[in-house]
Amino acid sequence: MDLKKLALSLIPDSDLLNPEEYEDVFPPRVLEKGAEVTRLAPSPTGFIHLGNLYSALADERCAHTTGGVFYLRIEDTDEKRKVEGAVESVIRSLNYFGIKFDEGAEIESPLNKYGPYYQRQRAKIYRAFVKKLIEEGLAYPCFCSAEELDEVRAKQTENKQTTGYYGAYAKCRKLSEDEIYKNLKAGKPFVIRLKSQGSIENKFTFRDAIKGDITVTENDQDVVILKSDGIPTYHFAHAIDDHFMRTTLVIRGEEWLSSLPVHLELHKVLGFKPPRYAHTSSLMKMDGGTKRKLSKRKDPELSLDYYRKAGYEPRAVVKYLMTVLNSNFEEWSLKNPDADYRDFKFKIDKMGKSGALFDLEKLCDVSKTEISKLSAEECYGFLNGWVQEFGTEKDKAHFNDKDYIIKILTLIMGVGGKKRRKDIERAEQGVRMIDYFFDDTFAPEYNYRFGKETVNVVLENFAKVYDPSDDNSVWFAKLKGVAPLVGFAAETSEYKANPEKFKGNVSDAAEILRIAITGSPNSPDLCTIMGILGKTRSLARLNSAKL
Repeated sequence: MDLKKLALSLIPDSDLLNPEEYEDVFPPRVLEKGAEVTRLAPSPTGFIHLGNLYSALADERCAHTTGGVFYLRIEDTDEKRKVEGAVESVIRSLNYFGIKFDEGAEIESPLNKYGPYYQRQRAKIYRAFVKKLIEEGLAYPCFCSAEELDEVRAKQTENKQTTGYYGAYAKCRKLSEDEIYKNLKAGKPFVIRLKSQGSIENKFTFRDAIKGDITVTENDQDVVILKSDGIPTYHFAHAIDDHFMRTTLVIRGEEWLSSLPVHLELHKVLGFKPPRYAHTSSLMKMDGGTKRKLSKRKDPELSLDYYRKAGYEPRAVVKYLMTVLNSNFEEWSLKNPDADYRDFKFKIDKMGKSGALFDLEKLCDVSKTEISKLSAEECYGFLNGWVQEFGTEKDKAHFNDKDYIIKILTLIMGVGGKKRRKDIERAEQGVRMIDYFFDDTFAPEYNYRFGKETVNVVLENFAKVYDPSDDNSVWFAKLKGVAPLVGFAAETSEYKANPEKFKGNVSDAAEILRIAITGSPNSPDLCTIMGILGKTRSLARLNSAKL
């Protein structure tokens, strides 16, 4: 068979480079020894999930801790699955969590010398290599229809055989030259398949960068490498792209282990040295007493939008994932509580070999700690970012007054105090926590423990003496002066010595004021709250709270 003539008939493009020329078009990167080149290569389907962030973080850390490059490639060979805006969503979502690319699709960078970074835009490169494989007798046209392939699959299933296009089932592998040209003349659609050189009788040991040595069976499937629309399959495209984008390390989910034999054979027939592969364990969660994979259908926390909408501190999500990625990160973080997580020496071989357990409660604890470290200015930026994207119109109006919010947050977060507040885990929770500082979201529940007369006397008499210029000691002295008017002890020590003589003590009077001002019996320093609210608003609340 004249393979060059066949290759020209199947791939008639006249403007293809010789495959060898692409080595000059995409030369090896000039990097320090040991520098890793990693990539995130999602399909543009519009759904970016926790697993993407998990892998992206591992990719980014491996690249940047070694002085390497982390790039974004879009694997859009399946046009049917494409969702508009999906690429921008990937970049935006990862930016939120502080994960940034050095180069790639939609990334402005002087390093963008290995593109295009969309696979559909690289069709000529793939076709040049398909043509070469046909010329070498390592690929051939397949004219089987979908119905014929379904029949083969059904027969294999019935006989309890491995499904696929191989061996005796690879019908078009045996076509003569005349049969091929007859089909082409008839206009029959075709795909190009790899003529596999492997045998399932042969096994070999493969070194996985995470899982260590694993036993792999050679590929014997004649997989499709070029679809009928002239676009390659993912398997073929990724092998060529990883070579010419000079990828050194591919981090991907363990579900890709079954494709490893195909990918290794593709690199071999193309004459490429494969990158190192590292297969991550699936993210798991406890469901009752059993462990299972996180599910898009069952678990809203799988979506990255879940964390953005709820307002988890982005660094907290990343730091928590670091504890999942590297088992020694948590110990390092405890010893270096104020250090940037990027200072940690990330190691790919420290990643777990089995299912990584995702614990949302532990993430919440990390988020509380991270939020507690924010200055009032940083906290404003964090909460305002959430408000502008997910808050109500009232929230947005409130956050327009930055100085007022800063005063509130300084109090609420305990900034400058001996003990920082550590019970706020999400932006949404923090925004709702300050609602009572605004009249349009102040929704008090006047659940007093005392009767109408006691409550009204305390509120009326404190209103008469309240002065916003008073410091805490003067403010409290005035409250002590009001307490005896309703039978409360002015001093806590008096009450403890003779509780039967009093209806309550000065702390009970403070509770009445607190409920009137904040709507709750618990709050930060009440004198400071009233100072932030101002005299007019504070007195109005004392008046409105009377029974």
